[in-house]
Amino acid sequence: MSERPQTPPVTPTLGQAFRYWLKLGFISFGGPAGQIAMMHTDLVERKRWISEQRFLHALNFCMLLPGPEATQLAIYISWLLHGVVGGVMAGVLFFLPAFILLSSLAAIYLAWGDVPLVQGLFYGIKPAVVAIVLFAAWRIGSKALQNNILWGMAILAFVAIFVFDIGFPWIVLAAALLGVIGGKVMPDKFKSGGGHGASHKQYGAAVIDDHTPTPSHAQFSWAKLCVTLVVFASIWAIAMWALSGNQGLAAMASFFTKAAFLTIGGAYAVLPYVYQGGVEHYGWLTGAQMMDGLALGETTPGPLIMIVTWVGYMGAGLAGAAVATFFTFLPSFLFIIAAGPVVESTRNDLKFTAPLTGVTAAVVGVIMNLAVFFAWHTFWPNGTGETPFAQPFEWFTVIIAVAAFVALWKYKADIMHVISASAAIGLTYSMLLPLF
Repeated sequence: MSERPQTPPVTPTLGQAFRYWLKLGFISFGGPAGQIAMMHTDLVERKRWISEQRFLHALNFCMLLPGPEATQLAIYISWLLHGVVGGVMAGVLFFLPAFILLSSLAAIYLAWGDVPLVQGLFYGIKPAVVAIVLFAAWRIGSKALQNNILWGMAILAFVAIFVFDIGFPWIVLAAALLGVIGGKVMPDKFKSGGGHGASHKQYGAAVIDDHTPTPSHAQFSWAKLCVTLVVFASIWAIAMWALSGNQGLAAMASFFTKAAFLTIGGAYAVLPYVYQGGVEHYGWLTGAQMMDGLALGETTPGPLIMIVTWVGYMGAGLAGAAVATFFTFLPSFLFIIAAGPVVESTRNDLKFTAPLTGVTAAVVGVIMNLAVFFAWHTFWPNGTGETPFAQPFEWFTVIIAVAAFVALWKYKADIMHVISASAAIGLTYSMLLPLF
């Protein structure tokens, strides 16, 4: 029996929206996939603030943008409902609880990270992170790599970064250029989408329904675009000027601005670039600390990209965490508020989507490289560039990694449950090992 409501609910007030986004910031566990599913259940099925098709359209748009797609989706929906104020409110509330929590955990980690109890927990968590990153590569690849051309680009990206150590920005640029060429020569191979656009479910009339006209504040105009760009550029320039007296923080601000613009492919796409810069180039933290931070990021609410808060804290304390977070998230607001109307008006235009399809394919290969690196550091913890397979070989972590991947892939286990179980197993093993 179908009882779909025929009339839309009352448009939520800004106060009601504020309470919802604040609550979401505290309970948004599960990484991007879990957060998107949570918003779909709340906003499409229960509250009916937005229809299924409009939600998916917004999601597909955010999937094509650099940066965290779940955060940008929250900004987008709130921007459609309440304009710029709504978008800024949703975005800030989406990551603010996670910023406070992750900064606190980073301080605790630096103070007591070498305690045997903590080391035992992380002994089990690290291989779980290997499985999570590998699973992310599979999940993104299964949606994005829809033909042999895109598979080939993913493999080339992996070889470029793994064998030749080519920087992430150059790989993104090359992939975008190949996408431009491919969109002209083989347009069928570079069509985007596939993972989020096929649903035709209905949950009743919504505040922003399938045929609801675009609100006036979301309609494109050159004047509005220019004003938005000037405002954001001014905010960025003022913030950079404020940091000009501190060389370390200024470098951090510059790096995370580039990260925000280059990391097309979702939150996991940020990780390889942040790793290259934070660990290898600037030395703000070690590879092992990066893995520990990623594990904590997976078990706390908020976007996974909050790993940048961890990296910033490891590099320069609370000031570093604030700088990394601010400069990473600022472009997300710009993308939605400035580019939202533009992309809405160019929906399904291959000239715009083909380069992004190429970049997404390359990102899969880059994430695979990250999984290999994490696995190496976990299975051979004493390995170096000169002696990559220095003993001991931690065979027990291989077992945990394989079991975690199977749990995620075959049994669709919750990421938090996988990490919790892995931590418990690692701690138990570490405590029992000295007895034998």
